[in-house]
Amino acid sequence: MAFSPLHAVSHYRGRFAPSPSGPLHNGSLLAAMASYLDARAHQGQWLLRIEDIDSPRVQPYASRYIMQQLVTLGMYCDEEPVWQSHRLDLYQRVVDQLRERNLIYGCACTRQELPPEGAYPGTCSQGLPEGRQPRSWRLRVPLGTERFEDRWCGPQAQNVAGEVGDFIIRRADGIWAYQLVVVIDDGEQGITDIVRGEDLLESTARQRVLARLLGYPLPRVMHVPLMRDEMGRKLSKQNHAAAMDLTQPLQTLNLAWQGLGFEALPATSTTAFWAAAIPRWASRFQISPVSQVNAA
Repeated sequence: MAFSPLHAVSHYRGRFAPSPSGPLHNGSLLAAMASYLDARAHQGQWLLRIEDIDSPRVQPYASRYIMQQLVTLGMYCDEEPVWQSHRLDLYQRVVDQLRERNLIYGCACTRQELPPEGAYPGTCSQGLPEGRQPRSWRLRVPLGTERFEDRWCGPQAQNVAGEVGDFIIRRADGIWAYQLVVVIDDGEQGITDIVRGEDLLESTARQRVLARLLGYPLPRVMHVPLMRDEMGRKLSKQNHAAAMDLTQPLQTLNLAWQGLGFEALPATSTTAFWAAAIPRWASRFQISPVSQVNAA
């Protein structure tokens, strides 16, 4: 994918992190657009990370197609893209450190043995039941309430230990859990701002807890609305959302732009669209041209 270093003039570092389980649809474009606008409005860097850790869901060539979709819409990243599947040794080193600090433990519980809702009860936290072997690995979650300000949704608070419990960092199928790898990747890439869909808001407190334990700075967060179909379901690959239409790029861009609450822009090219959209985004969120970022 082509990338441009021209915008790398501030301490802001944002990212878009799609899963290559298929092409981008209009819902994923809305999240990509919000992250891109915020980075450009801050005169910061916008990175692309391919989250292909869940290998059974990966479609061949999807990542390259996603990159081409973004370029067609005039969205260029500032560094070479990163693939999670190339970072497995990094994840293992971090987990080894957590194990040395007794911050993780093996869990033998099956889905059928867990309560249908509520926090994990800590069944294996003091050791495995006799005759059982670990299926997954869980993080020992410290007590306390995690509080943060979401730039779109406002103040948030969650008692992770009480509401979620010790959560999985390595799944029973041997795949590293999303909650683990996203924290490591954001920390190692120096991400200062996370802009993504509101369906991931409930994961944020867990990720902040883990980031604290690993000593990573805590990024600012913004969780934007989801695009939904006529039945009110969020557009997703699980719901068979169609790939976005690249034959009419301006119409496609305006659809996501309106999903973020703006009026359609009468642009005649993708370059003109972004030139008009970025200052409007900056104005809404009171971002000055030389705005710098202080991690939360």
